[in-house]
Amino acid sequence: MTLTSALHSAKSVFTNSGETSAVISKNIANAGNENYVKRSTVVMTTLEGATVVATNRAEQDVLQRQMFLASSESSGQDVLLDGLEQLQSILGGNDYELAPSTYLAEFYNSLEQFAAKPGELSLAQTTVSSAVDVVNSLNNASNSVQQIRAQADKDISTAVGELNDLLTSLDKVNRIIVQATATGDDPNDALDQRDAIVKDISKLVGVTVQTRDNNDIVLYTADGTALYETIPRTVSFAPTMNYDANVVGNSVYIDGIPVNLGVGGDTTARGSIAASLQIRDEIAPVFQSQLDEVARGLITAFAETDPATIGPDMPGLFTWPTGTTLTTGTIEPGLAALIAVNPLVQQSAGGDPMLLRDGMVYDQNPDDLSGFTDLLSSFLDNMTGDMVFDPATQLDDNTSLLEFSTNSVGWLEQYRSNASSGAEKKTAMLLRAEEAYTSETGVSLDEELSLLLDVEQSYKAASKLLSTVDEMLQALIAAAG
Repeated sequence: MTLTSALHSAKSVFTNSGETSAVISKNIANAGNENYVKRSTVVMTTLEGATVVATNRAEQDVLQRQMFLASSESSGQDVLLDGLEQLQSILGGNDYELAPSTYLAEFYNSLEQFAAKPGELSLAQTTVSSAVDVVNSLNNASNSVQQIRAQADKDISTAVGELNDLLTSLDKVNRIIVQATATGDDPNDALDQRDAIVKDISKLVGVTVQTRDNNDIVLYTADGTALYETIPRTVSFAPTMNYDANVVGNSVYIDGIPVNLGVGGDTTARGSIAASLQIRDEIAPVFQSQLDEVARGLITAFAETDPATIGPDMPGLFTWPTGTTLTTGTIEPGLAALIAVNPLVQQSAGGDPMLLRDGMVYDQNPDDLSGFTDLLSSFLDNMTGDMVFDPATQLDDNTSLLEFSTNSVGWLEQYRSNASSGAEKKTAMLLRAEEAYTSETGVSLDEELSLLLDVEQSYKAASKLLSTVDEMLQALIAAAG
């Protein structure tokens, strides 16, 4: 080896060590950054000797796609579970002490006691009070269900705004990456930014990623709709301010195509938007229909028939604004929010609770017998006898009113239980996906410090070589002198 080649070798080592140590230092500085992908230098032999020719980014496309998928599914499942737990909370939580079925059972017991002693005013008052509790529970539950729908609508609107902002940011970063790659500049920092943006997008809507020339990407939704291709696609949504049982929320459109809502307790929703749509348009409306059918069942069960068979059947103890009877087995949307106790039996409204025994519309007890129980007994039979309910409630459509109201609670609890199990499963899948991805792309301090020691040893060797060349040159100069 000539002295000149030795000097070139030392220079190459110093240059390579500097660039490599800079990359290692950057890795170490970002050890706690979940959006950072570790870098490594690529050294090749050239005419100038060993030279750092590139800085590689430890990409793992397959693991990354799995992480995006797990993120979407976990986000959607968490949103669904939160909505179901809100529905559960309006019924009193795990014990469902505020559920209409709970108050309905208490009302039935009060009515049964009154029927056993029909001459007792205090029992009549208690029964009417229990009826008011049932009505209040239906009114409150119905109003709360619509509030949950309205909140889901607001969440959708917020998510759509975030999605559009993220797509705008993605477009800016993607253009930087494409230009940097095409011109031979380093796009790695911008690639980290883009991956972080796509991960955030995946929490809102399921995505698949395709990479094209110059690191350009295309995003599609889980349904195959283009979300980003050269330019961001428009995501549109018109929020609805107020909800009741007759209001249908607006769809979310991506590039003019509506987003499908999730299905089932272990939901198919990928991202929070589809899950919020499922709460707003499927779960809450079905539960509302169950409440409405309980209200219709009460009005029907306590309707009064004219003993003279001249007048029509009319609502009795339970009524609603139109004051008419209802179609058998057909949902009356929003009825649970409208049902009320007839003021004719409420003392606070100047009524007489004993009319529950004698009749509010028709005089069922013309002889004013204190032991008259015919009407009360018919009410009890109507509550325990089979009725026809609308099959759209997703419950048994031929059962008793008491059983139907209990089944409604069971339906919600089963849905919530399935969602809870799904959330546990999908959270575990997300953690495993993130661990697998991080183990391949994240920074290991032990590994980086070990590499730094190698660089230090190379630097020392180059320094020793340079020192030796210096001594030899001095010796040659001295000999020549």
